[in-house]
Amino acid sequence: MVWSEEGLRFRLVYQIDLVYYLNVEMKSTEANEGLDQRAVADVWRHTLSQIPSVFGRLVYLAGLRNPNSARYEHHGLALVFGPDHATRALKKSHQQVFAEWLSFNLEQQLADLSLYLSDLPEEKKTVLQAWTKLKPYKNVLPSSAKPVERRLYLQEMETMIELLKGASGAGEPGPDS
Repeated sequence: MVWSEEGLRFRLVYQIDLVYYLNVEMKSTEANEGLDQRAVADVWRHTLSQIPSVFGRLVYLAGLRNPNSARYEHHGLALVFGPDHATRALKKSHQQVFAEWLSFNLEQQLADLSLYLSDLPEEKKTVLQAWTKLKPYKNVLPSSAKPVERRLYLQEMETMIELLKGASGAGEPGPDS
């Protein structure tokens, strides 16, 4: 009977320890989420809000993603929040910006893409010819994009590039063709 009491007591202590452990983990997770949210707010306040086009934000965020590790790297954000929180914040921001882009109709996307192109130092015609050949816009997709979102985005981009090429005379062969 004493042994069974110890077994019962051991289980109770074990259950109490388990509950305490889970409680500690939950608080830690809540703290991490709060830190991630502050990091996301920091990215938006200090950087993304300064980029006038949604497509420009996509390009910027994709440029922070290391193609070898798929981790987002931002030195300043990592110094303040730590590299893991910085990566999660940038990944979340990338997903949010992509969702915003997909919520636009084709006319809104075309206007936003035109705004992005107007801020580039290269001529629009040159950029569109290069994009037709190299398709760099494929690299701005977040890794979490679903296959249907990828297809929609790529179809819309190809349609807009053709429309913009026609409007800018970029459909004509360039000197490097």
